[in-house]
Amino acid sequence: MKCRVCGSVMHAMTTDLPFKVAERAIVIVKDLPVLQCERCGEYVLDDATMARVDELLAGANASAELEIIRYAA
Repeated sequence: MKCRVCGSVMHAMTTDLPFKVAERAIVIVKDLPVLQCERCGEYVLDDATMARVDELLAGANASAELEIIRYAA
């Protein structure tokens, strides 16, 4: 797949990404499978991965300032 930003090659990898779930709450999802550009760092999540992330974020504690969740397919 080509990067939509710079046109370079996207590679499958795992990374940690933050998601803001409330005004003062952030959830970091660890070991998240993404396609990431080798040149500019742009990343893409496929539909199945994003659906799983949505499930994880729905179960997050919105009253905690920071929560770390490990992604598991």
